[in-house]
Amino acid sequence: MASLSLLMKRLGYLFYIVSPEESSFATHDEVPDYVGEVTPYFAVFVVLELAVHILTRKFDSFQVDDSIASISQGLLQEIFRIFFEGAQIVGYLYIYENFRICSLPWNSTWTWLVALVAIDFGYYWAHRFSHEVNILWAAHQVHHSSEYYNFTTALRQSVAQDYFVPVFYLPLALIMPSSVYVVHRQFNLLFQFWIHTEIVHTLGPLEYIINTPSHHRVHHGRNRYCIDKNYAGTLIIWDRLFGTFEAESEQPVYGLTTPINTVSPWTIQVCHFQYIWSQLQKAEGLGDKLSVLFKGPGWAPGKPRLGDPDDIPEVTAPVRRYSSPANILWQGYVALHFILLLEEYFFVLYMKSLFSTWEMIFVSAYLIFALQTFSALLESTPLAYHMDAWRCLLFFITNKFVLPARDETAFAALWTPIRFVFVASFIGILAVIHKETSFRPHYSENEKGR
Repeated sequence: MASLSLLMKRLGYLFYIVSPEESSFATHDEVPDYVGEVTPYFAVFVVLELAVHILTRKFDSFQVDDSIASISQGLLQEIFRIFFEGAQIVGYLYIYENFRICSLPWNSTWTWLVALVAIDFGYYWAHRFSHEVNILWAAHQVHHSSEYYNFTTALRQSVAQDYFVPVFYLPLALIMPSSVYVVHRQFNLLFQFWIHTEIVHTLGPLEYIINTPSHHRVHHGRNRYCIDKNYAGTLIIWDRLFGTFEAESEQPVYGLTTPINTVSPWTIQVCHFQYIWSQLQKAEGLGDKLSVLFKGPGWAPGKPRLGDPDDIPEVTAPVRRYSSPANILWQGYVALHFILLLEEYFFVLYMKSLFSTWEMIFVSAYLIFALQTFSALLESTPLAYHMDAWRCLLFFITNKFVLPARDETAFAALWTPIRFVFVASFIGILAVIHKETSFRPHYSENEKGR
């Protein structure tokens, strides 16, 4: 019963259902890692949502390559957080310790409630600026780049966004204890996971108060009526108050107004930064260059600050969505190894206190290389098979010389079957490379000119 009670308690974190008394702490160091505690629930929700879509025969609501790409972005974000743990709060701590006007009592229910509202207010403006300022959109567009809308989309996050969003919360450091800030940043984030679904339609009167799947579907749409609407995190009241609310009417078409048509983690993360750089090269004069950076992503010389709405392509569901060229066998192969990579990542988190900095750098580089390899296999790039052979080799090198012996950990039972899969995969990928090389046409010098 105690275990069931704990499971239900953690489930409540996803819906901001938590007691103020149980989530109030004197210092930020005492605050639990609520996101880490709830992470296994993400996988459960993804599987349950997938099962519902299969049972209801809505096979167009998900795609293997897109889901892998989405989770890969979240994994990238978490890998970088390993090295920059604490970076998101350093500015807040500095202001709170040196410039605070007063300090609200950390153990007050009123402080807890004020923080819920204040953090969400800060999130609204951070989110809105992320859409209305081009250089910030370059990071945030990662989250909008999926053409599907499901729980894996919630995990599609930008690495860069982690390090500018906290700026919007700095005014709170003048009065709010850092422990309260850390608690509500986590709950505000967790609440936004479950609203990324098409399964839940509307929630009655709650639609007037809180952010819901219906409201957030509009936010992710690229229909004209959806653009720059519904920035809410937890409370939809901010959109209603500041004129950015839009109710769901016609079915949203998800994704960017110009689809990026790739599952490459690197491309998804940096493509808009590259676009901004190209626009800076073309812009004439300092004024236009600054406008490229700080006006909306739709701005151009002679256009309004946020661009001309008439420039947004009109779309109506259903539309043709990007699908990587890999066949079902390769998608299954990548999906299997992606699941094994997730096991590897959680093992690293479980044992990270035993690693040196250089070991963590090596393991993280391996994880990032593996994610890029998966996208190469899905998109059938020329070096994909060779990259995968190196990935399998790096797996054994990493586990033999860098990571602690798995036989001494909670992951020991998984180690033997995982090794078998990698040995078989390595042999198989070498056979594929040999076959590709053997069947490649070879021409003599005399034949080349014919």
